[in-house]
Amino acid sequence: MSDAALRPATSGARKALLIGGGAPNSTLIAGALAAFLDHGIEFDVISTAGAGALMGLLYTVPRGGDRRAALERWMEAGVADEIYRHFPVNYKVFMKPGDTADVYRQWLAAMPWTRPFFDAFGADSHNGMQADWMRLMLASLSPSSLTPKSLGLCAHLPFAEEAIDFDALREGNRHFYINAYNVTQSRMEIWGKDDITPDHIRAAFAFPFIYPPYRIGDDDYIEGAAIQPVNFGALVSDSDNAPGLHRDLDTLVIFDILGSEKLIRKPRGLYDAWVQSIITPLVALARQDVRLFELEHNRDAVTGQPKRNLLKVDLMGGIPAEHWPEVTDWSRSNLRKLFEIGHAAGMAFCEEHGALLRQPSAQPVPNVLPRADAGAAAPLQTA
Repeated sequence: MSDAALRPATSGARKALLIGGGAPNSTLIAGALAAFLDHGIEFDVISTAGAGALMGLLYTVPRGGDRRAALERWMEAGVADEIYRHFPVNYKVFMKPGDTADVYRQWLAAMPWTRPFFDAFGADSHNGMQADWMRLMLASLSPSSLTPKSLGLCAHLPFAEEAIDFDALREGNRHFYINAYNVTQSRMEIWGKDDITPDHIRAAFAFPFIYPPYRIGDDDYIEGAAIQPVNFGALVSDSDNAPGLHRDLDTLVIFDILGSEKLIRKPRGLYDAWVQSIITPLVALARQDVRLFELEHNRDAVTGQPKRNLLKVDLMGGIPAEHWPEVTDWSRSNLRKLFEIGHAAGMAFCEEHGALLRQPSAQPVPNVLPRADAGAAAPLQTA
């Protein structure tokens, strides 16, 4: 963590948002964040882990500046249901690895006849079954370096630069953190907004087996959420490298979509069983993170009372019982449904806690950020 990131928050900082890991149902988070924008609720500090980092960055500094539109566009990461029923893999998000595959994607992005299909989240891109079928064909034709000796299945988040305005992140007044586990040094690392580059996002997303460890300098990293799904360490760490950081916070809001046992269920098939093998340990880790924070960092040693408000958004409470078997699917209908459920949960949360959350933040942030260009928002690249 840089010296700038280690500086305590300003005296007016009061509210922090913690966004935990979880990719397939990340539109739950996107919907809730959209509700926060609808209610004009902002945070002084955002601390993220895993896929929560992408949602937090879309909420904070999307490329093009329109924060709500960026969250809504994430629904288009889903695959058309007609295709997903027969091929339940999200080839639009998880892409083939290798330098040749990178060149292939860059070539597709430059070609006028393929760009509308390649830029799935752009304002002018094509959506629907036929468009997703074309994207499947383009993805199938992609070369790949995958072999039995490969360290992961997919390329490291090729669309990071197209989705996020990293310059705006560094120039902004809001504190922002991501975590990643340094495999080489056997330690968790936390990066602040002054440190974060596309490389750091790719390191923070490098979930084992899905992605190879990501190298920065001489060290290899894997996703921090694989070990600490909720990034409390950035806020109230007692470690030597972050003494007393942000201890002036009085309200913490948690988006912890991996804390529900309902995610653990009988799988529907081999692919679903693999997803369950990832989620099962993360559910336990997420619950442990929250419990340890409550016991060790948020309880006064003398009075036994909480030191600060700890509010958890019930993102999953609105999921119908019959929909739980599909909740981790990457189908477009599921992602859209989860966005609506997340938005409803966010609206309910804001209505319940609005008086507390609307207290002035240290650094107000507009819904639409200043833009360096007059063109349309840059799309996320997919193939």
